[in-house]
Amino acid sequence: MTWIIAIIMGGVIGWLASIVMRTDAQQGIFLNIIVGCIGSILGRFLFGSFLGGGHLRGDAFDPMTLLTAFIGAVILLGIVNLVRRGRVR
Repeated sequence: MTWIIAIIMGGVIGWLASIVMRTDAQQGIFLNIIVGCIGSILGRFLFGSFLGGGHLRGDAFDPMTLLTAFIGAVILLGIVNLVRRGRVR
């Protein structure tokens, strides 16, 4: 059950990050899930010690976990935009 919650929360976080970075029209639900889950790992790696975020699998509804996952997803989309287009939107 925790995997299903992590996938759903990853999809929501990836979708919100794609709206912020204006890449929503280019991505589907599958890429939103991937961006949200990888962004969660990236955010936990970069900001977990500062903000105290946990895993999407264990603490999916913790506000700090959601914040670190969202920040990580936005950073991930910024890196992807930088590699694809040579600039961040």
